[in-house]
Amino acid sequence: MKTVVIHDPTLRDGQHAVRHQLTAAALRGYAEAADAAGVPVVEVGHGNGLGASSLQVGRAAVSDDLMLSTVREALRHSRMAAFMLPGWGTSDDLRKAIGHGTDVIRIGVHCTETSLAERHLDLLRERDTEAHCVLMMSHMATADELAEHAARAVGYGAEAVGIMDSAGHFLPQDVTARIGAIRAAVDVPVIFHGHNNLGMAVANSVAAAQAGAGIIDGCARGFGAGAGNTQLEVLVPVLERTGFVTGIDLYGLLDAAEFAERELMPAPPVTGSLSIVSGLAGVFSGFKHEVLQQSQRAGVDPRDVFFELGRCQAIAGQEDLIPDAVAALSAGERAV
Repeated sequence: MKTVVIHDPTLRDGQHAVRHQLTAAALRGYAEAADAAGVPVVEVGHGNGLGASSLQVGRAAVSDDLMLSTVREALRHSRMAAFMLPGWGTSDDLRKAIGHGTDVIRIGVHCTETSLAERHLDLLRERDTEAHCVLMMSHMATADELAEHAARAVGYGAEAVGIMDSAGHFLPQDVTARIGAIRAAVDVPVIFHGHNNLGMAVANSVAAAQAGAGIIDGCARGFGAGAGNTQLEVLVPVLERTGFVTGIDLYGLLDAAEFAERELMPAPPVTGSLSIVSGLAGVFSGFKHEVLQQSQRAGVDPRDVFFELGRCQAIAGQEDLIPDAVAALSAGERAV
């Protein structure tokens, strides 16, 4: 039997699905339920991480300070985590999160831009806070490239490193190759974070664990943008049946999932048409609402917009490419 650590970003990544409007009461209630179930790590924050609440990507209903303090008080056994994207969050945001008793902080970077994490990982190391680095949009790099950047992140001080399948593009064999390459290149735990655009998130997560990933992410009811994330209450028993130990109580986890469906989301995410297309195109499904709005105004097929954005290799944060893609399709051309 092998042990795998479950990292639960329901209260952070799930925020994308509700435009970052989770209340303090909802945060507290789910954190208490996850803690009672024995979930090892509970992540909280604006969907885009520390310091990201803004007009551009959405104002959160609750400040970072209140989110962190609320969840910290609710967790008696679970560790608390936060997430930061350089450019949205700053070193000051990291210091505030540490001041709230955050145990684990992840720095997210585009899969080939690891150098952006260097100074933040260094700060976390100085403050004796567990530092992770996750390589986002990881389908845009080869297994060898991901292994190289993962090794660089470890050199900068990351105590765990891994990949986010941000567009839900991978199949199990893709995950096996990438996790295997990273596992061979580093001597710290390897992380996998899946999205369910093609309905493969649980299968991909199991493949990651079998390939050597020691930290696997999952959200209650798959809470997240578009088709959502790996469904946590399915992932855990499947991992257990596959021979991995999570230390999580099944009934408690199911209770937490029931709370999440009842109190956090209008409805659980589904693998809808645009989620499938965004997964095939390799585009972050968080673009969905903007793609729909702009394509409807211009009278173009939103599916074509996703494939055009995929051709342009659009990444999260490049929403400004959406009107270019829509305009090009409307004119019968291709975006630059």
